Amino acid sequence: MTHDIVIVGGGGAGLRAAIAAAEESSNLSIAIVSKVYPMRSHTVSAEGGAAGVLREDDTLEFHAKDTIFGADFLADQDVVETFVKEAPGELVQLEHWGCPWSRDPDGKLSARPFGGMSVNRTLYAADKTGFHMLHALFQTSLKYENIVRYDECFVTSLLVDDGRVIGVTSLNLYTGKVEVVAGKAVIMCTGGGGRVFPFTTNASIKTGDGMAAAYRAGAALKDMEFVQYHPTGLPGTGILITEASRGEGGWLVNKHGHRYLEDYGLGPPSDTPVNRKMELGPRDILSRCHMQEHMKGNTFEGEYGHYVHLDLRHVGREVIDGKLPFVRELVRNYVGIDPVYEPIPVRPVVHYMMGGIHTDITGKTTLNGLYAAGETACVSMNGANRLGSNSLTELLVFGARSGRAAAQFVAGQQAPSASALEALAKDEQRRLDSNFMKKEGGTEEIAQIREEMQAAMEEGAGIYRDETRMKATCDKLSELRGRFANIKIVDKSEVFNTGITSALELDSLLHVAETVAHGALSRKESRGSHTRTDFPDRDDVNYLQHSMCYQTPDGPRVEYLPVTITRWQPEERKY
Repeated sequence: MTHDIVIVGGGGAGLRAAIAAAEESSNLSIAIVSKVYPMRSHTVSAEGGAAGVLREDDTLEFHAKDTIFGADFLADQDVVETFVKEAPGELVQLEHWGCPWSRDPDGKLSARPFGGMSVNRTLYAADKTGFHMLHALFQTSLKYENIVRYDECFVTSLLVDDGRVIGVTSLNLYTGKVEVVAGKAVIMCTGGGGRVFPFTTNASIKTGDGMAAAYRAGAALKDMEFVQYHPTGLPGTGILITEASRGEGGWLVNKHGHRYLEDYGLGPPSDTPVNRKMELGPRDILSRCHMQEHMKGNTFEGEYGHYVHLDLRHVGREVIDGKLPFVRELVRNYVGIDPVYEPIPVRPVVHYMMGGIHTDITGKTTLNGLYAAGETACVSMNGANRLGSNSLTELLVFGARSGRAAAQFVAGQQAPSASALEALAKDEQRRLDSNFMKKEGGTEEIAQIREEMQAAMEEGAGIYRDETRMKATCDKLSELRGRFANIKIVDKSEVFNTGITSALELDSLLHVAETVAHGALSRKESRGSHTRTDFPDRDDVNYLQHSMCYQTPDGPRVEYLPVTITRWQPEERKY
């Protein structure tokens, strides 16, 4: 199957890239290869909103400064300036495509406060923003006849010939056959890999497949040590209670009924109009505050561990039903309480990866012909800590940029060589047969290795880190990689073989986990979401740099790349 552009991943970034490429030329053949039907992509789970400067009290400079400050100055500032400039147009375009943004009584687009934002700039569609955005993008993509979809196809490798990416191999989950989807360029849009941790908001499909495929092919993974914990996940399930709950006035209180965030330099309680500090501090800071409350003995203890309360009772039924209906539905269904009358139990939960495939401002990677966008990429806009509601706009801005850049790139490229494709595909077929599809014997259980990996990551690469535990995690991951070679796959059927899929996903997860752990061990400072108890201070002299992980036979090799500074010099990060 031959196309001009092959897009891997059918979520928000992939669909936006496809639309942008199709707009560049109706003569381009564009393929979207997705592990799931596009409307099951994880973008659909985003609740709170999308940030952009569209109101009178806001400016591009405010948005850029908030983003850079929130990133603890690890974001590339030229990228941030481009992002905030292009974000408003993308959000307006999305409404023209059918996204039903919530509006004020006077007809203006509504905007709610979000953590780390100095003004109200988060547009929203009640609390189902990702759902409506994905619908609008998916429906828009259907009008382009030159966009072809391959749903429920698991991309297993990038095909690289003489340093140039010329397509992918894909396991058709319905037939069990390995297929080649050739292209003059590939755009990776497969989302993050939060499933390397045991407690996460991420869907089970978010196993870092795109990151791992690029990593195995020789691309660098950048800033992988920066993993964001969201302060308000439901204990037990990890389901996210959106930051919009706090944006609409929710309080975080400990077991004594105290709004404890005032004790951590985030300001005194204030209810008018909305307290921009306290509960609307950045996610990394709020997650650390929770852990400190736990160490002080101020958290509740339940069946699924420690938690605090997110109290919405004072917000009232009208606001909850009007602006947070999905929150009420989730809490009633999964906790069995009604937030109109009872506080919600919450605790920090792994939510987002700031790191990903290293790209430039157009989405281009270090591999010729490979582009990336969305959470699977690191452009770098989010630095050491992403501000909530920037990510949905990021996938629009950089999805569009990568789509346009790939379309321009392929205009001067020859079609991939049939002989090169055949040789590379045979190599991948042999690898898959030997390690997965026709594997005989083996004693290691996939689930056991996955659980041990997640436990090691939680222990050594969680909210608080130190050298001893991180080294132990790195050693454990190396051991698990060795044991992975001896996994047992009993099911030999071809149609939707979940055993093989789980094995392929675990392969990806182990690669991602190793880059997170080794990147964290190498960074001897605390910055944003990366908090080391043995190096508690930020070190701009030595570590105002991006980490770059490359695959080697002995594990990740970590190098560094300077951060781009344009207008905002690093300063102490206080809220």
